[in-house]
Amino acid sequence: MKLFNGVISISNISTLLFVVFAVLLFGYLIGRITIKGISLGDAGVFIIALLFGALFFHVDEWTGDLLFAASSSHYDFEAGLSLLESFGLILFVTSVGFIAGPKFFGNFKRNFKSYVLLGAIVIVSGGLAAAGCIGLGEVIGYGSSIKTQDGFVAMIVGLLSGSLTSTPAFSAAKATVDAQYQGLVSVGHGIAYIFGVIGVVLFVQLIPKLTKANMEVERAKLVVKAEEEKKSFVGKLFEIDHMGIAAFSLAAILGTFIGQIKIPLSSQGLSGTCFSLTTTGGCLLVSLVLGHFGRFGKVSIMPAQGTLKLFRELGLVLFLVGAGIPGGAEFVKNFDPMYFVYGIIMTIVPMVIGFLFAKYVLKLSLLNNLGSLTGGMTSTPALGTLISTAGTEDVAAAYAATYPIALIAVVLVSQFLIILF
Repeated sequence: MKLFNGVISISNISTLLFVVFAVLLFGYLIGRITIKGISLGDAGVFIIALLFGALFFHVDEWTGDLLFAASSSHYDFEAGLSLLESFGLILFVTSVGFIAGPKFFGNFKRNFKSYVLLGAIVIVSGGLAAAGCIGLGEVIGYGSSIKTQDGFVAMIVGLLSGSLTSTPAFSAAKATVDAQYQGLVSVGHGIAYIFGVIGVVLFVQLIPKLTKANMEVERAKLVVKAEEEKKSFVGKLFEIDHMGIAAFSLAAILGTFIGQIKIPLSSQGLSGTCFSLTTTGGCLLVSLVLGHFGRFGKVSIMPAQGTLKLFRELGLVLFLVGAGIPGGAEFVKNFDPMYFVYGIIMTIVPMVIGFLFAKYVLKLSLLNNLGSLTGGMTSTPALGTLISTAGTEDVAAAYAATYPIALIAVVLVSQFLIILF
């Protein structure tokens, strides 16, 4: 990633902040529009971010810089938006980990096999859908801009990572394909990412409506008691700060460090293809553990619930702005209708198969099913929507249980597709 290419000035920073707040304002307004009980919610921010990217930003064909049309300076906004995206993701997943932590391990112990199976089924289904799209492309033609099978496979794997909104799969695919095809992976990821976000967000709202679910009954099925020992320490623990920002920062620091640890997947060692939890997985893992224990001796390491709710919401929308604006600019530059169709297929197939498998084979309750599905689809925005739809944050435990399984599986499936084809 280029780091702040061009002139950094107060004017450039002010422009970026203006764009961010404008997207948040109009995004929330769009998200509030409700049609028959269905709304975009926080995904409205993503829609507006895409529109801003498409209308007011463009990618320089010579340098690849992301430029703001109304700015006179040659300032690359990509680095600033990437920083915003990463910061938002850390805030969101760390908050989710702390919220889910007290009930996570009890829930995971009860449903361990279900979570592993569901995470694997969702990703394998996505991989099979991708393989089917490769076969279809060979029959009807790769596309107007792609002339080779290797190039088309790179595009499809990029589409798969975007359909599942998976940054680790995206990174692994880029590292595995030949250097000349890495750009196609990026293009595919950007094209499919749009429906990958919106499709799952709408799905977790539609299913409770279509099944006429009694949400009060469904919430009751999710209840898992936290440890009684932890409750006995309430009011007796020393807090570094009353909002728990220090404890939150500790989890973010440790999670970022753990997320950078690389595990080689090839004989070339660290110079070849590697797997890592990434910052997302690292922060989620650490915050789950810290949230489970809640204390070191008599020192509290559990942020206040108000802090976690604020950081969860703020993190989610900052992530959507940071991802949406560059996605909108890239979408306009590289859009091909057939690639968009492939992306839709690779979102819908694993989502529907995963839901049906969890309902009829694993017999999971509705909210446990949808929470696990958002983790299996590695869909951060859909979890935020599901929490609002369900009226409880307990669904985060199911997301957190399935997410690591899906994270590992999608990286391996992406690399397997490249090797196979």
